[in-house]
Amino acid sequence: MSRITFTNRVVCFAVAILLFVVAMPQRGMASEPYTNALKITFLSWSTGSTKISYEKALPQLKQSAEICTSLISAGYDKYKNDPLGFTLRYSHKFFVGPYDINKPLQGAYLRPEIIYSDYKYTHSVTGLRTPARMCALLGSVGYQHCFGQFVIDGWVGGGYAFGRASETGYHHGFQLWKWFGKRNDNIALSFSIRIGYIW
Repeated sequence: MSRITFTNRVVCFAVAILLFVVAMPQRGMASEPYTNALKITFLSWSTGSTKISYEKALPQLKQSAEICTSLISAGYDKYKNDPLGFTLRYSHKFFVGPYDINKPLQGAYLRPEIIYSDYKYTHSVTGLRTPARMCALLGSVGYQHCFGQFVIDGWVGGGYAFGRASETGYHHGFQLWKWFGKRNDNIALSFSIRIGYIW
């Protein structure tokens, strides 16, 4: 497989941003609460991928469902290993504490999540295109706040991972444990911020 050039990454990133902007729906003077959100993971481009997610609130249940997809290669290749692939993740938020049904996407939450990562990269030792396929089951805590029709969402979490790990341990949706001089390919960590538009 040929190497992905920096120009191709920039083009992919630009197309993803364009799709994000074009997809933002317009809203009239309706009085109903905003129950949909389209978000991009803040600074995901700096870690080698572009992540876009859609969230749907379930106000009567104090919950929401969210699906996120990312293109691995649409971003800055910090490990210089030309990754190419995708991630998919589904999460379900359970809002806890004070909850305003007129702002069903706002509040503190607990979130179970499943993530699948599938890509190839150039191994630093062999120089061969090497597959990395991992699945992670995570639990996270976070807070989401709405400012008019804009939203910011931040979280931290961890859980169990399994599959074929990458050389670096980074899977563009979670990071495998590499602390205190030890690595564990079954411990996954996740933390990030998303920003977006609600309607």
